[in-house]
Amino acid sequence: MFRFVFCLCLTLTPTLTLRAADWPQLHGPARDGHSAETKLNWDWPKAGPPVVWKIDTGSGWASPVVSGENLILFHRVGDEEIVLCLNATTGKEKWKFAYRTKYKDDFGFDDGPRATPTIAEGKVHTLGANGDLTAVDLATGKKEWACNLMDDYRPAKGFFGVACSPLVMGKRVLVNVGAKGAGVVCFDIADGKAVWKSTDDGPSYSSPTAAVIDGKPVAVFLTRAGLRVLEADSGKSLYDFAWRPRDNNSVQGATPLVWESEIFLTVSYSTGGVLLKAKKDGELTEMWSNDKSLSSQYNTPVRVGDYLYGTHGRSDLGAAQLRCVAWKTGEVKWSEAKFGVTSLIAVDGGLLALNEAGELVRFDASPDGYKERARAALLTKPTRPSPALANGLLYVRDGKQLVCLSLKK
Repeated sequence: MFRFVFCLCLTLTPTLTLRAADWPQLHGPARDGHSAETKLNWDWPKAGPPVVWKIDTGSGWASPVVSGENLILFHRVGDEEIVLCLNATTGKEKWKFAYRTKYKDDFGFDDGPRATPTIAEGKVHTLGANGDLTAVDLATGKKEWACNLMDDYRPAKGFFGVACSPLVMGKRVLVNVGAKGAGVVCFDIADGKAVWKSTDDGPSYSSPTAAVIDGKPVAVFLTRAGLRVLEADSGKSLYDFAWRPRDNNSVQGATPLVWESEIFLTVSYSTGGVLLKAKKDGELTEMWSNDKSLSSQYNTPVRVGDYLYGTHGRSDLGAAQLRCVAWKTGEVKWSEAKFGVTSLIAVDGGLLALNEAGELVRFDASPDGYKERARAALLTKPTRPSPALANGLLYVRDGKQLVCLSLKK
């Protein structure tokens, strides 16, 4: 599966230079939580894998991303959102780009930013908590272009600010803006000008993914209203499916998972998971749907073989489980109670988890039962950002520090 989707990613971005071990966007090269790296070291001491370097950080839940020797950290210090480029091997600063932000979290959780940067076409694309969409040169940190989505489109304010990680497809940057007539907006990667606008859907906290369905390159969004599969070139809506909580005090956070013509969505708040099959002429059929198999509040599950692995339950209720679920049927194969909300990477024949308590866990990718291989307490609670894995180095962060760990033998 990884080889198929990774080749698809390269097809959709023909001029993007990607190394096999890069981690240039949310959930990795193909936004599916898979790494192609092998022969890593899973025999850790109790303290965890060796620390290569670590630095203090500002606030925010944006994940680190890596391209070659460049690591990008997107965080907030004081009243500035900062795009910081570090040497991925040493942690030494290479450049910094900063701008002022006025975002303030209404609930006092964290003042952002929430969205993970995307590296493509030699640029770093970021989206701040107050809607600041920017593109800076990866080599120098020089600003290429910038706009503010709140000022330009006037979407309704979300519960926790703006959090959609930009999706790059070819020469386009796509974002769930969430305004009337501009639910999804496509920007030109060269100058930031709007190319097309589609839907009236409000914003969610889910980030989109790229796919090919029925022979067409498409962008797959889970907006506030539900599934939107949009033609990449025009924004034309090809498939729609309402899938959102009935309770307005809720969020959709998980990225859709696409396998060939099948699309999996998961939302918590008494909504649950659904597997859809896309047919011709915009027709979707439900293969299964329920709120008992895999209901993820904000973390994206990972598909390995014919099974899904992910979080079932809510962080704020304190009862989130780790689960293995059959992709085709939704049958629960096993559950690990009180594991906590977790981010996952499928790598080297198993799964790597970073849970909300800041624990790094290695376990088997098997439907035959939960089998843990290693565990280490690394960070503080809440650890929300997803980890990044590139060239044998694992990058993990919370709201206080960024740590580089070696998984090399």
